[in-house]
Amino acid sequence: MSQQLPDVQAAQPDVTVGLNHVGVTGVEKLVKLGRENKRPIVLMATFEVFVDLPSWRKGADMSRNMEVVDETLETAVAEPAYRVEDVCGDAAERLLDKHEYTTEATVEMEAEYVTREQTPASDKETQGTATIIASACATEEGTTEEIGAKVTGMTVCPCSQGMSASRARETLAELGVDDETTEQFLEEVPQAGHSQRGHATLRVKSDGAPEVDLRDLIDVARDSMSARIYNLAKRPDEDHMTEAAHANAKFVEDCVRDQAEGVVSEFPDLADDAVVTMKQSNDESIHQHNAHAERVATVGQLRSELDD
Repeated sequence: MSQQLPDVQAAQPDVTVGLNHVGVTGVEKLVKLGRENKRPIVLMATFEVFVDLPSWRKGADMSRNMEVVDETLETAVAEPAYRVEDVCGDAAERLLDKHEYTTEATVEMEAEYVTREQTPASDKETQGTATIIASACATEEGTTEEIGAKVTGMTVCPCSQGMSASRARETLAELGVDDETTEQFLEEVPQAGHSQRGHATLRVKSDGAPEVDLRDLIDVARDSMSARIYNLAKRPDEDHMTEAAHANAKFVEDCVRDQAEGVVSEFPDLADDAVVTMKQSNDESIHQHNAHAERVATVGQLRSELDD
C-alpha cells in the first residue's frame, strides 16, 4: 500500500519572508532564429528561469518545477523565432500560468551569435561573434521584454594620445618644421596612444518586444568604440584597425555616450518609455585596473538630452 508523501514545499517557512527570484540556472536549449527566405540560425542558448515566492510558502518545489520549466522551454523553442526576446516572453507567460502562487515570472537567456563579415582591408571572409542577451518578465499587468548584446572592440585613450601629440610638436619644432606643416602632419597622422580591448553591452527593454533589429543593435554597440576588431587580420587589416582606432580615440565615457546617440539615431520607432542600458568596460593596457562607465535611461530622456 503506497503512502502519500507530505508536500513539504507547500508548508509555511520558519521565517515568513517572500523571495523575488526562485528557480533554476544553466538550462541549455537549442533556439532557432528565423530569417526571411533563409535557413534559421541555430543557437545553443543558456536560460535562467525564476518565479517569485510568497512569504507563506516554504519552497518552489524545484523537481516539479523543473518539469514545468523543461516543458515550457521546449514549447517556446519548438519553432523558429524571429525575436529571441519573444521566446523568453512566451516562456515567462507560460510559467506564470502554471504557478498559482506566483505573481511574477522571469526568463533570461544568453547565446553566442556568429556573423559572417569581411575584413576591412584585405576583404577576406571571416566570422564575428557577439553574445546575445534576452529576457522577459511576465506579471498580471503584462510582459516586458529585453534584447541586448555584448561585443568586443578596441579603444584608444585620448589623454595618452594628446601627450604623444605634444611631444611630437616639440620634436618637429626642434627639427625646424614650421607650425603650419606640423599641425597638418598631426591632423593627417594620428599619434600614438595606449589602446585597450573594450567590451560594450547594450540592452533595450520595453512593454512587449522592443522595436529594434538584433543585427542593428550589435552594429551600434560595435561602432561605439574606437574601432571594430576581427578574428582574421592580415597585415593590411592590422594597419587599418590601428589607424582607424587612433583616428577615433575615445574615453570609456565617450563610448557610452555614442551608444546613446546610436540608439536614438538607429531606432526612431522605440517608445519614449523604453529603457536602455549602456555599459562600456575597457581592459587597460598600462594599468592594473580597468575602466568602466554606464548609463540607464529611457529613450525619451536620451532624446531630450541629445536635442539640447
